[in-house]
Amino acid sequence: MQHLTTHLPDESATAALGAALARALAPGLVIHLHGDLGAGKTALTRAMLHAAGHVGPVRSPTYTLSEPYRIELDGVAVNVIHFDLYRMSSPEEFLDAGFREEFNGRNICIVEWPEKADPVLPPPDLNVLLNVAGQGRDVELQALSPLGLLCLERLELPPP
Repeated sequence: MQHLTTHLPDESATAALGAALARALAPGLVIHLHGDLGAGKTALTRAMLHAAGHVGPVRSPTYTLSEPYRIELDGVAVNVIHFDLYRMSSPEEFLDAGFREEFNGRNICIVEWPEKADPVLPPPDLNVLLNVAGQGRDVELQALSPLGLLCLERLELPPP
């Protein structure tokens, strides 16, 4: 399976997808989140981090540009870096901030507004496209690497 599409009718469905993604995470995974303002990128990330074991708030790093979290995957501590590049005015800001170093094959990097750092942003293993559809969201997950494919293969979505 190289891509998956589904409809998320409400917030609980978004949380369920986040929980399913949390169970499919692997060190080194790079996830790019695409969607308009209010499409649910941060809500999905929050659900994913909480389901992965993070206790405490998960804020949108709109002003700080990145927020680090520490979770355990199979008994191993892993850093998850949540980026929100919405306020970046150029790809050079991404480089100047030293963010590229976080994409090191060990950290899990989740990037909102990845187009703001094209072409210097490392490519994703998994693209997540969110679109508002009525009261819910349509979502498409695209595996773009062997690690992304592994993530999709491990993904167990709850029945609709």
